Amino acid sequence: MGSAKKSTTAARKARIEEMRRAEQARARRNRILVITASVLAVAGLTAGTVALVQSQSDDSTAAEGKGKGHFVTGSDGVRTWKGTLGRTHVVKTVNYPMEPPVGGDHNQVWMNCNGDVYTKALNNMNAVHSLEHGAVWVTYTSKAKKADVDALAAKVKKTPYTLMSPDDKQKDPIMLSAWGHQRTVTSATDPDVDKFFAKFVQGEQTPEPGAACTGGLGQ
Repeated sequence: MGSAKKSTTAARKARIEEMRRAEQARARRNRILVITASVLAVAGLTAGTVALVQSQSDDSTAAEGKGKGHFVTGSDGVRTWKGTLGRTHVVKTVNYPMEPPVGGDHNQVWMNCNGDVYTKALNNMNAVHSLEHGAVWVTYTSKAKKADVDALAAKVKKTPYTLMSPDDKQKDPIMLSAWGHQRTVTSATDPDVDKFFAKFVQGEQTPEPGAACTGGLGQ
């Protein structure tokens, strides 16, 4: 049993490391594309860019409605969102039907989620983009114990495709979110923390597996 567990852990670490390398290569390509796009914009595509932004703004309210639905709680305590989660890039503020949000229309810039720990509340629209890339988002309120917050921060810092931030709008002291999935945990030592990470960090629910978790927005 112990040998099998070690083998599974090693395989998982190897998979995450492979995704990290692919993500870094993708980030480099994205930077090149951004520079190229900027040059083209200066050359005469400004009007087209303005038109695109306007289009995204006009579509945001209608696209937001795709998030209507409800959670269904499984026997493992994980809540799964039953309903369509929009994936449109928008510039207007999105009012999500859950807190923290587990998906829906979002900002075109993601929050860095390469084991990033933030000390201030995040813009949900950026964090949702991170979930789209396969990240697990750890959030906590002021009611969470400092020891738990510190322990969870240490776990996040050593886990690619995760991020952590305070959120006093959520209903429970400590919550874990992935695209379309969410659960409450009692503490940093709750075994459901490891189970959630194992299942949802770059899990099957990920709309854009392997997409960048660096090169985005930080605090």
